Amino acid sequence: MSTSLASTGTGGIDLEFLRTWIGKETIDDDVLSSRHARLMAATLGLAQDAFVDGAELPPLWHWLYFLEGLPASELGRDGHPARGGFLPPVPLPNRMWAGGRLEFHAPLALGSRVRKRSAVRSVEHKRGRSGDLVFVTVRHEILDGDRVAITEDQDLVYKQPGLPGATPSPSTAPAAGLQASHSELFEATSTLLFRYSALTFNGHRIHYEQDYCRKVEGYANLVIHGPLQATLLAGMAARLGAGPLRHFRYRALRPSLLGTALTVNAAAMADGLSLWTAQPDGSVSMQAEATF
Repeated sequence: MSTSLASTGTGGIDLEFLRTWIGKETIDDDVLSSRHARLMAATLGLAQDAFVDGAELPPLWHWLYFLEGLPASELGRDGHPARGGFLPPVPLPNRMWAGGRLEFHAPLALGSRVRKRSAVRSVEHKRGRSGDLVFVTVRHEILDGDRVAITEDQDLVYKQPGLPGATPSPSTAPAAGLQASHSELFEATSTLLFRYSALTFNGHRIHYEQDYCRKVEGYANLVIHGPLQATLLAGMAARLGAGPLRHFRYRALRPSLLGTALTVNAAAMADGLSLWTAQPDGSVSMQAEATF
């Protein structure tokens, strides 16, 4: 399939062409290596001795597996795989993980051989304050044998870069008057960001190359991974929740940069927990909801 884009009245975005990717599927197999999980535990400062074969994989840690290892010649300038493979060739330069929704049907055990089935579900074009936005949603199913253990919808957003050194606009609290019943401080370091990128084989240069952040994508410093923040929120939900985690949804609201201390927060809702990461001025970086 050709990956050239026809010029249109929506800033060069040929939505009809991009939507020909809807329904495209991939299948991958992997083993939930307990050693890889122990490396993740070390990165997050957790005790490693619990992560042995047969132990339950923590929520969202399946992102450590099914890693795509393309040669450097098949990567784009941002370090991501070049456009037009499994994902559609959206002509907007910046790609971010915007959010997602997960349903946990059954636990996964470390050491298990599992399969991931993925398909492009939708491609949508919108106009935001910063210009054109294209949202691509991908459905992932994680199978343990013939049983679906996790169903996940993952939202990616493509956009224009910000002005060099620009400060993101502040976001609001997750709900009016909501007060955290539990908070933990999280301070990322450049080493932690590097190790998380390595563990997830994430080549996106915004997480490890400051000159690229500032001169190309318009961030004043390295960007703290959205998936890392979602993992921290899901981990808090699993510790505080009444029973196994069943549903988890999250949405990125504002980039958080290296040097910004975050708090990871939770508050009770009628049917679960509201969770969010907050910057020192109270701005919310990522919000989530968990039910059990």
